[in-house]
Amino acid sequence: QVQLVESGGGLVQPGGSLRLSCVASGFSFSDYVMAWHRQAPGKRRELVATITSRGMTVYSNSIKGRFTISRDNAKNTVTLQMNSLKAEDSADYYCTNGAAWGQGTQVTVSS
Repeated sequence: QVQLVESGGGLVQPGGSLRLSCVASGFSFSDYVMAWHRQAPGKRRELVATITSRGMTVYSNSIKGRFTISRDNAKNTVTLQMNSLKAEDSADYYCTNGAAWGQGTQVTVSS
């Protein structure tokens, strides 16, 4: 059974940082491109960042230079380091392997 479990969301002030983690199980993690998406209330889900099995990354223009995606194939974990957070980064953040999705973790950026 494929499982993706996100954690690390919360409330943070503008300019702050959060680190999201996604622990995967039930599939061959190192063979998959992994990605983070986000969905704000009333908006469509959007791609945030992707990372290949060898660590090549692609970022959305809206977060480029502020967020970093990484992975640890030995620990079946993909991480999203988010710095210089803005109010518009507030959303539910989801981890995916392209076929399955986690339950999401909520990020709220507010003073």
